[in-house]
Amino acid sequence: MHRLFLASLFFLSLIVMPVTSHARAAGKTSKQSVERIDPPHWWVGMASDTLQLMVYGPGIGNAEMTIAGSHPGVEIAETVKLDSPDYLVAYLTVAPDAEPQTVGLDFRMPGKKGAVAHVDYQLRERHTTGAAGFDTSDALYLIMPDRFAKGHAANEGHERDGLQYPAPDDPDNPNARHGGNIAGMTEHLDYIDSLGVTAVWVNPVLENDMPGGSYHGYATTDYYAIDPRLGTNDEWKAFVDSCHERGIKVVMDMIFNHCGSNHRWMTNPPCRNWFNFPDSFVVTNHRLSTLYDPYASDFDRKRATDGWFVKEMPDLNQRNPHLKRYLIQNSIWWIEESGIDGIRMDTYPYADFNAMAEWCRDVEREYPDFNIVGECWYAHEAPEGFWQRGSRINRLGDPGLPTVMDFKLMTIARDAFTQETGPWTTNGLNEIYNHLGFDFMLAAPKRILTFLDNHDTDRFLLEMPDDLSQWKQAQTFLLTSRGIPQIYYGTELLMHGSKEGSDGFIRLNVPEAEFTSEGRTDIQNEAYDFMSTLLNWRKAHRDFFKSASLKHFAPVGTVYAYSLTSDAAPGELFVILNGSDEEAEADTSAWSEALKGRTHFTNALTGEEVEVTPVMTLAPRASLILQ
Repeated sequence: MHRLFLASLFFLSLIVMPVTSHARAAGKTSKQSVERIDPPHWWVGMASDTLQLMVYGPGIGNAEMTIAGSHPGVEIAETVKLDSPDYLVAYLTVAPDAEPQTVGLDFRMPGKKGAVAHVDYQLRERHTTGAAGFDTSDALYLIMPDRFAKGHAANEGHERDGLQYPAPDDPDNPNARHGGNIAGMTEHLDYIDSLGVTAVWVNPVLENDMPGGSYHGYATTDYYAIDPRLGTNDEWKAFVDSCHERGIKVVMDMIFNHCGSNHRWMTNPPCRNWFNFPDSFVVTNHRLSTLYDPYASDFDRKRATDGWFVKEMPDLNQRNPHLKRYLIQNSIWWIEESGIDGIRMDTYPYADFNAMAEWCRDVEREYPDFNIVGECWYAHEAPEGFWQRGSRINRLGDPGLPTVMDFKLMTIARDAFTQETGPWTTNGLNEIYNHLGFDFMLAAPKRILTFLDNHDTDRFLLEMPDDLSQWKQAQTFLLTSRGIPQIYYGTELLMHGSKEGSDGFIRLNVPEAEFTSEGRTDIQNEAYDFMSTLLNWRKAHRDFFKSASLKHFAPVGTVYAYSLTSDAAPGELFVILNGSDEEAEADTSAWSEALKGRTHFTNALTGEEVEVTPVMTLAPRASLILQ
């Protein structure tokens, strides 16, 4: 999440609603009942034999829960009464050899005969698909579903049923819902597939029953339900299945640092310490440096991690063991239920360090191939290394996070690929060379997510270009360098712009016509064709990019070059970038250890033969991928 967006949402909140005045009513009555159990079902054969059930209903916390009948392999290990009488937490033990079954749960009040409530809880057979993870062989396509496309075949007429804030679509308002949905993504899978990406990262799709600008999805009000304005749980599962049928992976966006203020927990918290700063709104200072700063005060560190972003996003306390287990199980439930292949975790450092490390371990215990990327937004390389699993510089312990995001690359990319590269060591492509040199701080540089822009940043293009040479060079580097590349939706259509005071301006709709070549301008078709060619070529060499190692050469004059080598075909690639708007001559002798005496190569994107001579003349902003 971006600070400017949070500030604008906070301002909007002052106009729209106080923090609790419009939240759901707790519904307390003197009669005991069960309104819901989270998770709604579970599976046998999980790596962990412990299942937490959070039972909600008026007065249900005073009940005793028992198992009705005989259920081999299933027993109650513990029940916990929380501060609120409307919650009961039960821990079940499900033996490794337990069979799929429906377990009867009875709830009785002390001193009363008969059950006041009975629930049939399903333990299902596990799925066998999905959870494949993502790595350097993949290229991710980031989609904000409300802004991508509106499908015509799904949830028409009932997409707002049961919501307190139905929020009608207002496509002319950049801060309102625009009507995109899961059906829209599904109906445009041909387009996504033809582009050549191998995975989609989808911004949050869980219920956000909030007023104001909650189209973005980062204020969850139900962790087990797809937002009805976007679709249903079944539609989400069908979307994931459709992606898998095409060989496209799915990465699901999640948020554990905070929920939405219209969540049931806000007006009826299970425990007094369910939220940080429960007595009054205390805003975070955003000083994430305090987590690694050896001189940071406890006061500043606590304000950073426990403070709230805005009143509409109450800060969850993952140190509460029952909340921690609830959130961990929620991730596992969505992986098992829908078959997603990865998770992008929002605002990762703002949550409790130890709880998040435990979350990573527990998820990977169930799904060894799974991958998690955390949003660790820093403008420097060192903190990226601090947060990655196996960190060499983290004195707090192992953070457990497999993949971190390369925000530093994003902050330098526009200048690096638009400025003239010169003899100085801190301008143009020199910035890229210098940045990669800091990878010594990363335990696993190949598992860093690289990007030029995303839903929280200005677009890489601030305005529509007349010439694509700089843009093509940036995309070439992104898709042929180290790491896992991520492309923001619409990049291939030259979507452009800055926040201009609102994140809505960098989250604009894709015009329906532009999904086809006939609806695009000539320069948009040039951009789409370039991206599609590059991405599909990359997809054809997935094994190569999965194992390739990088070696780069310090820019000489305006020219930067690097090589990729792997045991997989094509074996070696050599990339040459001219960081100048003028022709440049390159002395190729500096690259001899990578060229190894070879002089004839093939341009990977055009198939043309390229001769590497002792002195090469390169076109302005040339981008050559030689194999």
